[in-house]
Amino acid sequence: MPNKTLLKLAPFIFLLLWSGGFTVAKVGIIDAEPMTILALRYCCVLLVLAPFFLFIRPKAPATRTEWMHLLIVGFLIQVVYFGTAYLAFDRGASAGLVALITSLQPILVAIIMPRLSAEKISSKRWIGLLVGLLGALLVIASNSTLTTSGYVAILLCFSALFAITLATVWEKRFGLNHHPLTSNTVQYAVGALFTVPVAYYFETMQINWTWPFIGALTYLVLANSLLAISLLLMMIRNNEASRVSSLFFLVPPMSAVIAYVVLGETMSQLAWLGFAIASVGVLYTTRYT
Repeated sequence: MPNKTLLKLAPFIFLLLWSGGFTVAKVGIIDAEPMTILALRYCCVLLVLAPFFLFIRPKAPATRTEWMHLLIVGFLIQVVYFGTAYLAFDRGASAGLVALITSLQPILVAIIMPRLSAEKISSKRWIGLLVGLLGALLVIASNSTLTTSGYVAILLCFSALFAITLATVWEKRFGLNHHPLTSNTVQYAVGALFTVPVAYYFETMQINWTWPFIGALTYLVLANSLLAISLLLMMIRNNEASRVSSLFFLVPPMSAVIAYVVLGETMSQLAWLGFAIASVGVLYTTRYT
């Protein structure tokens, strides 16, 4: 049983690490192309996990169906979600915008899941979705100088949103309680399997090994890929995941603040209003429906 103090602090630590990941990814992309840094991240995670996997030897999926579901979730999260989010960063999307759009995921999940179980979708969920989308539109509208590249970045953000939503729904519908080492190793292997060839054929794979890049890569491997996920699994095992959902509405504004401090990304008053409205929509849906 984890320490009670650690369990109480875990949601806040998780959200801080997760929110910081958007800014850190933008720092990394300054010195490496998006698929290159993503492929390097996955390979480094696998190197860290390998000795633990070989020592513990966790149970593998028992059937082809179990393998298929695990691989699909890994592809949606590690390849499509992170891949399109990193491409959005490369196209100029701010850390706050990517965090805001992808944070609408709990609302979409709350609407989609009842359809799979033939339940009626409450009006509160629709209200939460509309409020969240209104906030996102205000943030997008606050940038009156969007270029073609900017619109592509927004589309990539929504692609990441739909990928993480589908992955969550798929996991809720078909996922099994695999050992964390098994799930992580398989899913990061899927990520590496797809991103390495894409980076090789479509990017130069050149990396400027600056200290900011090394720091960003270390953060993405240890803090985002390993520590944050470990905290989340610990909270799920101890029935504390609801606390993450109730605080998840803080991710977009927290990401924007971190991006301002680290990268100097500024937001207009209209954008901050959009963040506030979208946050209320996510909070309303995840906590009160």
